[in-house]
Amino acid sequence: MHQRTRRAAFAAGLLAAACLTAAPAATAAPGTPAATATAAAPAAGHACSPSVSLDRFSDALDKTAYDGTYVGNLSALAVDLPRSRPHASGGAPTGSIAALSDRSFLFDLDARTLRPTGVVRLADENGAPLDAEGLVVDRDGTRLVTSETEPSIRRYSRDGRILDRLPVPDALRVAPAGRAQSNGTFEGLTLLPGGRTLLASMEYALSGDTAGIVRLQTWRRAADGRFRPAAQYAYRADAGLGVPEVRATPDGRLLVLERGFTSGVGNTVRLYLADLRHATDTSGIEHLTGQDGVRLVKKTLLADLASCPTLGATARQPQPNPLLDNIEGMTVTGRAGDSLKVLLVSDDNQNATQTTRFSYLRVRT
Repeated sequence: MHQRTRRAAFAAGLLAAACLTAAPAATAAPGTPAATATAAAPAAGHACSPSVSLDRFSDALDKTAYDGTYVGNLSALAVDLPRSRPHASGGAPTGSIAALSDRSFLFDLDARTLRPTGVVRLADENGAPLDAEGLVVDRDGTRLVTSETEPSIRRYSRDGRILDRLPVPDALRVAPAGRAQSNGTFEGLTLLPGGRTLLASMEYALSGDTAGIVRLQTWRRAADGRFRPAAQYAYRADAGLGVPEVRATPDGRLLVLERGFTSGVGNTVRLYLADLRHATDTSGIEHLTGQDGVRLVKKTLLADLASCPTLGATARQPQPNPLLDNIEGMTVTGRAGDSLKVLLVSDDNQNATQTTRFSYLRVRT
């Protein structure tokens, strides 16, 4: 979702000036705020909380373009599993990161340098662009992509051809077809371990549900390989926040991003660990009021990212921490000892006051 109701786009001249492939993150000096990254190795003082530390950040792709396409508006990330293998040194994957733009483009990024290596335009069945928000690379390399317009989930080939479209429960459709609010539907998408269960997160509550209670919808893979609607769960976001992304952990729990924006103050971004076990299946419950005996998804705060070290980051607008921006995308890229390596990206909305920034976290769950 575009924060602050679809910010104004850059003038055409800015894009023309930026039509260069981004330089690798590794070329910047440690601590450089406006080019790429800090030193790669975590150090004392990098902690955001007892569970989360910030390795580094990279602004390498900010206000750049690739093959004539603006590299920004990034709303989701996924490791391109078929072509990615752990790096021998334990660093970043050696393959690709798929990066989804909500302006209907899907980029391939080199996992070590973030350098774009390819781009594909996505469209719906009528050739119209998507408001693309969630991304999963399935085990066969095809891409599952949400659009929050309807909302929808479509399966695409690597070259952008539509292969399939998943059924969506009526209540989750945007009004008047359903009870969802525009720009408040499928923001997050993840495949649970084993590859049989797909989960999409609504960003905001349905009409008739208590504010802050968002629905997590699942699909189960049938014998024919197609996903069909399954259980649904209720997750309570913090007051004033929505859910822009979810990502499964190797043990079947969820990393959940919660995010909000206050004019003149900036972004609030919190990372939670959520557990679906023992939560009520709400697929048959029309209205979630908080007083209906429903067992919500249990969540545990891992970090408020305002508490992370800045590592020299700068912001073009007020922020409680200059590291913060409109963070929308998240993926788990591997392990580092007892921690998960987690990559975040912010959606700059193609706006001069925002930044496309990648943040590298280590998360103990």
